[in-house]
Amino acid sequence: MSNVKGLPVLEPEMEPCCPPLNERPLTAEEAERTAAMFKALGDPVRLRLFSSVASHEGGEACVCDISDVGVSQPTVSHHLKKLKEAGLLSSERRGTWVYYRVEPTVLAAMGALLTKAASA
Repeated sequence: MSNVKGLPVLEPEMEPCCPPLNERPLTAEEAERTAAMFKALGDPVRLRLFSSVASHEGGEACVCDISDVGVSQPTVSHHLKKLKEAGLLSSERRGTWVYYRVEPTVLAAMGALLTKAASA
């Protein structure tokens, strides 16, 4: 008989970047954080990379599967780094490849920011 106990899996709570736009004015910190996310998505190459990761089967993609966006591999790495710094992607190294996934809590919070404002 084993005394090994499994750890419970905790569901991540959604940490909103900021309140819906029609709820109250953003604080300076909320505006900075939110602007960084939207700025990262404001570049067409980054938006294509983000879309490639988000739409990839399983919700994650190897950098080797998403690098065909019309720029060199070092430039792809630069843009993925910017998306990661903005909190939009997370990554995990597996052997020689890096796999990226969209941060679902951040994406949900950004969606809520715009959806609630649009439906008001």
